Amino acid sequence: MRTVFVVFDSLNRHMLGCYGGTAVPTPNFDRLAARGVTFDNHRVGSLPCMPARRDMMSGRLSFLHRSWGPLEPFDNAFPEILAEKAGVYSHLITDHFHYFEDGGATYHNRYDSWELARGQEGDRWQAVVAPDWAGLKERYHPRQFSDRRRNYAAQNIINREFITEDEDYPAFQCFSRGLEFLERNRDADDWLLQIETFDPHEPFTTPARFKAPFRTGWNGPVRDWPQYGRVDELPEEAAELRASYFAIVSMCDELLGKLLDHFDAHDLWKDTALVVTTDHGFLLGEHDFWAKNRMTVYEELAHIPLFLHHPAHPERAGTRSASLTQTIDLAPTFLDLYDVPPAPEMQGFSLLGMCQGEQRRVAAIYGFFGGAVNVTDGRYTLHVYPPDLKTQEIYQYTVMPTHIFKMFSVEELSQASLSDGFGFTKGVKLLKVPVNERSPFYNVYGPGCLLEDETQLFDLETDPGQAHSLDDPATEARLRELMAGLMRANEAPPEAFVRLQMPVDAGVQA
Repeated sequence: MRTVFVVFDSLNRHMLGCYGGTAVPTPNFDRLAARGVTFDNHRVGSLPCMPARRDMMSGRLSFLHRSWGPLEPFDNAFPEILAEKAGVYSHLITDHFHYFEDGGATYHNRYDSWELARGQEGDRWQAVVAPDWAGLKERYHPRQFSDRRRNYAAQNIINREFITEDEDYPAFQCFSRGLEFLERNRDADDWLLQIETFDPHEPFTTPARFKAPFRTGWNGPVRDWPQYGRVDELPEEAAELRASYFAIVSMCDELLGKLLDHFDAHDLWKDTALVVTTDHGFLLGEHDFWAKNRMTVYEELAHIPLFLHHPAHPERAGTRSASLTQTIDLAPTFLDLYDVPPAPEMQGFSLLGMCQGEQRRVAAIYGFFGGAVNVTDGRYTLHVYPPDLKTQEIYQYTVMPTHIFKMFSVEELSQASLSDGFGFTKGVKLLKVPVNERSPFYNVYGPGCLLEDETQLFDLETDPGQAHSLDDPATEARLRELMAGLMRANEAPPEAFVRLQMPVDAGVQA
């Protein structure tokens, strides 16, 4: 068995033609759908970027215990299990620079080998001590310009000076190196290749040819990086931002096509599994918001694409699955492909059994640490916030105290106590660190950045755009019970129930 796992970042399901999208032609995603199973009810787990990847790798949700952070010593990692149990070689090719910051530095070393293509967003790549800040300030919109060092926007502007041709773009490099791996290892067996690109994550930077079909008439400075939060731009500026996202999705589609061409040319469909997905979606003005992290986890963020081709089942090409699936299902799936049983702590289910619609879960929970806990049964979504985000009692449980690009502060750690841990921590005691407003993460991707805090219930069948909160006490009570049962199964700490005003022993098994 051989496997190629492709991960895009912030890829909107509803933009893809095979999911009904019309704004952007996506012929290669449509080709992929014709070659395998398209999952229609696939959801996120922990959010955003690195929490999602922890779910992918470990097969269990982490957002009830921890914000953005590294893999923990007690976490299961599917590449290591594959190597130990089945002798499977794994290789990671990525331009996702968050893997190499403080808050992600334990992920890439779980693979047998890895490569990093440099230059995405705020990657500390090109060293220019004295840039022409005055000239750069004229080229870039004020909302995405900065001359402050160690700032993502400033570093991005510098990086972009060195990215001019197709082959300079990190995403192009990822797929090019992926094809090189396939050529080099064409006659080998028992390997897993992960090709992971940061695109279409913002900033929506592409070669000009991808932007051409989506020209809006914008004549202002470079505008391809929306700020997280409420939409307050003029219509023409908002249109330019959306057009830039359309362009980068088009670029991702072309890159996927290069991989599919290679599968076609060498008939890899007969002996190589292919899994393609993303970590979460991205708001482009829906619900009057840009991006993520600041708002309720609406369907545009939570309902994500997933495709799976299994070489042993060519009869499934072009089929669709209605099973309720989730990010945590990826790790047990990769193990299942090589006949390796899941680790006891994994709570996901293999997708192989759900390709034909097998239902393994009644509901799924998902969310950001410190925000709402969200639940869906496929038809309804319930988003439950604590009464007061700023006064809620909440702790981070970890032995790896780092945020995205900073260690936990001395002040945070000085207030920590020692917890006995949980069943899934394999006897490891944990730091129990209280969350406070001075934490480096609090106003970036924590409780302090949220602009919505209202508990809401939506019926996706009658209100797919989630425009009107539903008043249905019976359905809400049922979903709360399902949520509490899933929280208990995840060994959520007691305060996770208290902050949502739920009894600690609430819930039914979902």
